[in-house]
Amino acid sequence: MKIGLYFGTFNPIHIGHLIIANHMAEYSDLDQIWLVVTPHNPFKKKNTLLDNHHRFDMVYEATKDYDKLEASDIEFKLPQPSYTINTLTHLFEKHPNHEFSLIMGEDNLKGFHKWKNNDVILENHDIYVYPRISEGKTETQLINHPKIHKIDAPIMEISSTFIRQAIHDGKSCKPLLPEHVWKYIDDMNFYK
Repeated sequence: MKIGLYFGTFNPIHIGHLIIANHMAEYSDLDQIWLVVTPHNPFKKKNTLLDNHHRFDMVYEATKDYDKLEASDIEFKLPQPSYTINTLTHLFEKHPNHEFSLIMGEDNLKGFHKWKNNDVILENHDIYVYPRISEGKTETQLINHPKIHKIDAPIMEISSTFIRQAIHDGKSCKPLLPEHVWKYIDDMNFYK
């Protein structure tokens, strides 16, 4: 099975994440998309994150009605901080019959050269890239690399940061969240 790994802090998961994940599942050669909840991204401040289990529960709630989408807490069991190369190695050892690919926004591809063991990742895994509006240029050798697949997905300009701030400010952002996620956040009184 060909599985696309969509990493994120998902703090919280929103409809933009679901639209991208579903688009990748339906309009690429990937069989399934695993939304991998990252416990601590080395490039983000940890103190802004909800507890791991809450973010995983929200991703589970958001994806449970989609056959091709699955919530994954695989990185919760790995040493911190989580690096993609370590997760890929672990998944390959655990599921040798699956082929794992990465899903990332075009903005992340621009910083891919900073990733730990990025050359090993690119040598062994395909990368599916969805469009983002962002500054700067992607290195030419990455754009034309045979393992990089640009997918013409909808451009999503919804951010978890915006949603957290809106909730904090007492604004309704219910349309930006899957119904189960909105209920979870509201019931738990998060981000206020």
